[in-house]
Amino acid sequence: MGKLISGINGPIVGRVGTVSGSSWNGIPYIKGPYKSRTKKISAKEKGNRARFKIAQDWLSPILDFVREGFREYTPTVKGFIAAKSYLMKNAMEGSGADSKVVPSKMLVSYGDLPLAANIAVQLLSQDKLQFTWDTTTPKGAHEKDQVMMLDYNPENKEVADEYTGQFRQAGSDTLWLNVNPGTFHIYMAFVAHDRSRQSNSVYLGTITNK
Repeated sequence: MGKLISGINGPIVGRVGTVSGSSWNGIPYIKGPYKSRTKKISAKEKGNRARFKIAQDWLSPILDFVREGFREYTPTVKGFIAAKSYLMKNAMEGSGADSKVVPSKMLVSYGDLPLAANIAVQLLSQDKLQFTWDTTTPKGAHEKDQVMMLDYNPENKEVADEYTGQFRQAGSDTLWLNVNPGTFHIYMAFVAHDRSRQSNSVYLGTITNK
C-alpha cells in the first residue's frame, strides 16, 4: 500500500495500483508498471553499454575520491554519477567496446574554488611524492583550504590518495605510494576549508614503477 505523505497533492511513497512512487536526490518520481523487454538490443545500444562499463570500471577504484571531488557538480547530479558523466563526455576516445579513457583529459575534482599558482610534483623516493604550490591565497580561496592528492594506476586498480591534506598556506604535502610496478597518473586539487566546494583538479603527468 502506498502513502500520500503530504496529502493528496504530495508525492507518493510505495505502490498505488499500477504506479509506484520514489525519490532521488530529494526529487519525487512516479513510475508506471514494469514491462518485460521484447525488442532486440541494437548494436548501438550494445556499444553504449560497453562504453558505460569501461567508464564504470575506470572510476570504481577511486570512488571515495570522486565522491568528494564531484560533491557539488550540479544541484541534482553529484559524486560518482557526476564523475562518470564528465568522463564519458570529456575524457573518452573511440566508440563501443573500443572506447578508452584518456587520463590527462579527466577531472577527478570539479568546482569553482581557485587552484594555486606554480603547482608541481616530484618523486622524493620510490614510495613518496611531494606536491608543491604557491602559498599566495587567490581571491575567493582561503588559507585553510586543504589539498587533495591522487596517484592512480587504472590497469592494476591501485590507488594512493588523500583528500584532506595540508592547508593551502603550507605550500607542500607528501603522498605515500604503492611500490608495485605500473604507470600511475597524478592529480591534485583543493577542497574548501568549510567543505562547501572544490576546485577543478589539475593533471600532473605520470610516474612509472619498474
